[in-house]
Amino acid sequence: MSTQGKVSKITTNTLQVMKQKGEKISMLTAYDFSMARIFDDAGIDVLLVGDSASNVMAGHETTLPITLDQMIYHAQSVVRAVDRCLVVVDMPFGSYQGNSKEALNSAIRIMKESGGHAIKLEGGEEVIESVKRIISAGVPVMGHLGLTPQSIYKFGTYTVRAKEEAEAEQLVKNALLLEEAGCFALVLEKIPATLGKRVAEALKIPVIGIGAGMHVDGQVLVMHDMLGITKSFSPRFLRRYLNLYDEMKKATEHYISDVKSKDFPNEQEQY
Repeated sequence: MSTQGKVSKITTNTLQVMKQKGEKISMLTAYDFSMARIFDDAGIDVLLVGDSASNVMAGHETTLPITLDQMIYHAQSVVRAVDRCLVVVDMPFGSYQGNSKEALNSAIRIMKESGGHAIKLEGGEEVIESVKRIISAGVPVMGHLGLTPQSIYKFGTYTVRAKEEAEAEQLVKNALLLEEAGCFALVLEKIPATLGKRVAEALKIPVIGIGAGMHVDGQVLVMHDMLGITKSFSPRFLRRYLNLYDEMKKATEHYISDVKSKDFPNEQEQY
């Protein structure tokens, strides 16, 4: 039943088929050529060039400072690495919220200059005109609801969203609006698992969760979190598959020690 090894190229249609078959979609963030090459080789379905690059690559506190030019640079690097997976590129803060014409221009720049396969943007009702305009130009759009990090100063906190009934109802309404507008998939971030299940069952398009429970159609994590490169970030939804921070630190200390003690390079490691 799995698409693993059977599909030469993952497309938006492949994800739709996976949802229909009940096959879960695997998604990770990537920002550079080397990591993207590893993830694609491993068989990941979707790579998201996330605006989380603002945090994990550039050291900013929020996703807000990253620019369109910087997102395109990261996306170019990722696209060069992949043969099989679908590459989705985040539209950064300020590149689509103003008006739908600006949103379309930003989306076209990303597609033309990076070679990415789709874009992702945050929000529901308030960005629906932009979503429709981008899709009408032939650019696939992935939606993003729940905790939307670009709106962090509006929320004032990174806590779980849509626990109250009114906000949950609005989220469901927005999810249906995004599907109706033509989005090919939706990310739900940090919401109750019961609500994640409700949205996934209500929509025909795939719903990918990050802290949205087990009943959605797929999962996404930030690569630095999944690989244990970050240490300070430990939300409940995060499972660390490696502890690379300590491993890399240990290797670096070993290298420093070998250089200082004149053990590196040895006779065999010189010309």
